[in-house]
Amino acid sequence: MSTEQHARGPHPTVQDVVDAADSLWPFRLQESWDASGLVTGRPGRTVTHIHFAVDPVDAVVREALDSGADMLLTHHPLLLRGVTSVTAGGFKGKAIHDLIENSCALLCCHTNADAARRGVSDALIAACGVNPDDAAPLVPDDADPRTGLGRVGTLDEAVTLRELAERLAARIPQGVQGLRVAGDSHRPVSTVAVCGGSGDSLFDEVRAHGADVYVTADLRHHPASEARERALGPGGHGSPALIDATHWGSEAAWLPWAAEDLQRALAARGFHVETSVSELRTDPWDFRVEAPQD
Repeated sequence: MSTEQHARGPHPTVQDVVDAADSLWPFRLQESWDASGLVTGRPGRTVTHIHFAVDPVDAVVREALDSGADMLLTHHPLLLRGVTSVTAGGFKGKAIHDLIENSCALLCCHTNADAARRGVSDALIAACGVNPDDAAPLVPDDADPRTGLGRVGTLDEAVTLRELAERLAARIPQGVQGLRVAGDSHRPVSTVAVCGGSGDSLFDEVRAHGADVYVTADLRHHPASEARERALGPGGHGSPALIDATHWGSEAAWLPWAAEDLQRALAARGFHVETSVSELRTDPWDFRVEAPQD
């Protein structure tokens, strides 16, 4: 071991990283249907470099390996649904083979990172301009009400709906979709609710908190249409307005936080590790076509 490595501390093992991740984003917080946790990697193998990304797709695996990473930490699980084969002829099997053959572990932190403090939704509400320390979960965890799905909080100063959308567009990664917005662009908004990723199951909680605007992703036509009708109908008071980001973009804002927090947590345990954050856009859409102008 080099003198520099002695000064910085030893490298952690795969299990050390899993334990540190569990301290930040407890795996017990994951939803019952989720598959967060260690996917590949020997627990005792040394980790020198962790690469962070949203999706464990082929390009990300290649990016991690090219960077010299021996652990890839992704938000989305690789094996969320059951599989009967991991042959390298399939894209999931190929990812597993490439990772194992290059001694790169894969750790997934999905809905546990959604629910935890300084997780995905905290990063998203911070991008809106709300101090995440002052935000509350939309759906608090029974055991720890400081954690849970989504966040709701209040801006220091009200802004228009358009100003909030423009702020978000500048602060979170963008796909070709951009941001879709439902509501009067000039209306003032102050109370903001967010849920990184697909959040149209939380409309009732958003309304119960009296949010002026709801920022999430993957809004389907019928839930969004019904939410809009309820907002604009009798007694609706025009709330909440909707800002629909890309699924990937709403979650990618968390990656720099995750890299910093995990590196710090390992340092507190006496370990040194390098980190890097993916620069790839893994939103699945490549381009959009505008309607022709008359």
